[in-house]
Amino acid sequence: MYPKKELAQILISACHQFKIETVVISPGSRNAPLTIGFSNHSDIETFSIVDERSAAFFALGIAQQTQKPVAILCTSGSALLNYYPAIAEAFYSNIPLVVISADRPKHLIDIGDGQTIRQENVFENHILFSANLIENQSFKTRNSQLIGEALQIATSNQGPVHINIPFDEPLYETVSVLKDFHFPRISMSSLDNSHVDYSFFASIWNTAKKKIILVGVHYPNKKINELIHFYANDTSVLILTETTSNLHHKNVVDSIDQLIFSLDECQFKELQPEVLITFGGMIISKKIKQFLRLYQPKHHWDVDEKKATNTFFSLTEFIQQKPSDFFLAFNNSTQKVTSDYQKKWLSFRDEKRVKHQQYLDQIGHSDFKAFELILKSIPEDSQLQISNSSIIRYAQLFSINDSVEVFCNRGTSGIDGSTSTAIGAAFASLKQTVFITGDLSFFYDSNGLWNDHIPANFRIILINNSGGGIFKIIPGPSTTNATKYFETPHCLTAEHLSKMYGFEYHKAFSTDTVNEQIKDFYEVSEKPKILEIFTPSGDNNLVLKTYFNYIQ
Repeated sequence: MYPKKELAQILISACHQFKIETVVISPGSRNAPLTIGFSNHSDIETFSIVDERSAAFFALGIAQQTQKPVAILCTSGSALLNYYPAIAEAFYSNIPLVVISADRPKHLIDIGDGQTIRQENVFENHILFSANLIENQSFKTRNSQLIGEALQIATSNQGPVHINIPFDEPLYETVSVLKDFHFPRISMSSLDNSHVDYSFFASIWNTAKKKIILVGVHYPNKKINELIHFYANDTSVLILTETTSNLHHKNVVDSIDQLIFSLDECQFKELQPEVLITFGGMIISKKIKQFLRLYQPKHHWDVDEKKATNTFFSLTEFIQQKPSDFFLAFNNSTQKVTSDYQKKWLSFRDEKRVKHQQYLDQIGHSDFKAFELILKSIPEDSQLQISNSSIIRYAQLFSINDSVEVFCNRGTSGIDGSTSTAIGAAFASLKQTVFITGDLSFFYDSNGLWNDHIPANFRIILINNSGGGIFKIIPGPSTTNATKYFETPHCLTAEHLSKMYGFEYHKAFSTDTVNEQIKDFYEVSEKPKILEIFTPSGDNNLVLKTYFNYIQ
């Protein structure tokens, strides 16, 4: 059974030709022709997710893991606007998302017809391409070209595209055959590496004795790991990595804030690099941003195949190339330089690590202590999804097992779809998936649990400190008389949500009970599990502030 409407058939046929294998559908009537067609297509896997915001982040999680485009489909009106947070995340995180929205025909727009808004180009600031179709036979060629271009851009440029497709009534007429349509392939220009003057960069690099390579959000990539290891053995190079970089080496600083929090002006000047190379996505550490903005490198090269990011206001060269391609070629032009730069700062790193562990050994139950226990418990070769706000910042203070792949929605750094993303990623991955989240993030996206496709091996570790703990940590909120509007204190627990959505529920109130509960938490089960760890709201910020004083 397929839709009678030819425009719906054209879009379905195009999705099949351009290998859109997954479509996440939210219910509605205006999108009925496409719902009928996609759900009956033997080569396309479809999911029904009621809440559009959850649906979009679920699809984002699948696309994050597969790095293939995933389509989301909704009806007309405000349904479409609920996609926006996930679209923005996809835009800034380079995740291929195909947004398909059913619409009213133009003659029904702005006349007071129900469930109707101005949908064309509604995402124009955060979208790679918008295809506004017209349901009219005379526009058949134009519609086909726009659809083909949109789908190819999503794949080649790794980002979100929007296809807005109007349907007039009737909406539920069907036929037994899906026609084939031909869509010409558009030649997408690939990056030409001939423009990169490696000898120029090498002439600067090979004379500098203080160099930093800073890696932000990055997909797990064996090739780039191997290429960067080359610099880990260069005494003039200090490699700084974030938790989300998925890059590991014994000569890498993987807890940036730990290293630089307590430096004085003299030490900052010593650390100031002559050359800075950056690649990967968003930088989480506020401390490294402050440091590099104040103590700017003479040369800052950002390597990215799409766009330059001038995070430190010091960019001198944008190298538009895949980082793996750049380093593969650049490594042949570089020479190791004798310097005490790396040795000195790795020694400083090691001192901080010792103090870090000493502090953890003496503190009581808190967010910080819970993180130590949680991260030690993560099974090898797992996938770790981390929510935003204070949760990712705590994670940044720890070294994580290098067999664990780490992900976080850092494109927009929002809390809005962390749970839904983690569930989508868990569904798409064969690995054990563990999701660490805070209470506000969890309850804010609790509709993410309204999903029939959650794997039984999915694990949620919920740290419940009764409000937005980040607002106790950052300076400012506590100096006002409006703290309840920042922290949003509450007395909610996940126990009843767990029962409603079919999760196995566990809870812990102390370090001992965390250790006890986590022992068997990853064992095979028939249902996914939630471990809710309650921590003392009034103590957590003091524990963290004392920590930074302790490691000085």
